[in-house]
Amino acid sequence: MRSKLFVPGSRPELFDKALASEADGLSFDLEDAVAEAKKADARNTLQQWMQMPSVVSSKKTIIVRVNAMDTCYFAEDIASVVQPGLNIINLPKPANVAAVLDAVNAIEQAERNNGVNLTGDNPVRLLLNIETPSALRTAFELASAHPRVMGLQLGLADLFEPIGISRKELFAIRYAMMQVKLAAAEAGIDAFDGAFADIKNTEGFVAEAQFAASIGFAGKSCIHPSQVALTNEAFRPSDAAIAHALRVVAAAQEADAKGIGAYVVDGKMIDPPFFKSAQALVTTARRLGLIP
Repeated sequence: MRSKLFVPGSRPELFDKALASEADGLSFDLEDAVAEAKKADARNTLQQWMQMPSVVSSKKTIIVRVNAMDTCYFAEDIASVVQPGLNIINLPKPANVAAVLDAVNAIEQAERNNGVNLTGDNPVRLLLNIETPSALRTAFELASAHPRVMGLQLGLADLFEPIGISRKELFAIRYAMMQVKLAAAEAGIDAFDGAFADIKNTEGFVAEAQFAASIGFAGKSCIHPSQVALTNEAFRPSDAAIAHALRVVAAAQEADAKGIGAYVVDGKMIDPPFFKSAQALVTTARRLGLIP
């Protein structure tokens, strides 16, 4: 999921447009993008839209960012949107491991009530937002709290603004990104970069997306459709990188047959860590249809 396009839950006129976009995933927001007075209406409208055959059968990854667990809206959000067609619940500000487990219990109850995941092999998963200092400090514990957790998503505005860190401070941005990536990697799940609010600053957006891709993030949030193509390109493996990875994988087969642990491809020494990286890149390229 390279690109994840945010869609305000109170803007149903945008729902079908988002479904027809080039974004890999759609994140329908019931939290910050919806005013208090509109919470119930947004939830009900989204629930009805998600039942449409075009949505249920869509190849898009369908995500709903619910309201935080300490609000009066969380329980009803989960009960309403956990239904066929939903892939991921995006959980804002998880307080601790116990909170993640409580969210899992709420999702499981909603699945039973709404006839979701009847075969047990397609559960609604959790994408946890890392947007508080405590969440950043305990990111690995959150990431490994339950098998339903599929990713960590960095939220820099919520993380930085309340404590006086500039969203433009490059050191702070990269420090937080590395912390989230390493925590996700230790837990064996994906890391996703957050939103970039300055829509007109295309250069800044691309630079941030490219850095995220360079340290192994799986994708980035988009708050405007114009950011989708930029994100997809930033997270697309280059043709040269794909060609090199294919040569590494092919050379590994020959090296294994000869009992060789390290070998040279394109003038570079290759051993198990580099092979695993090449193998992962080939898998990604195949998923994107870049190679057969």
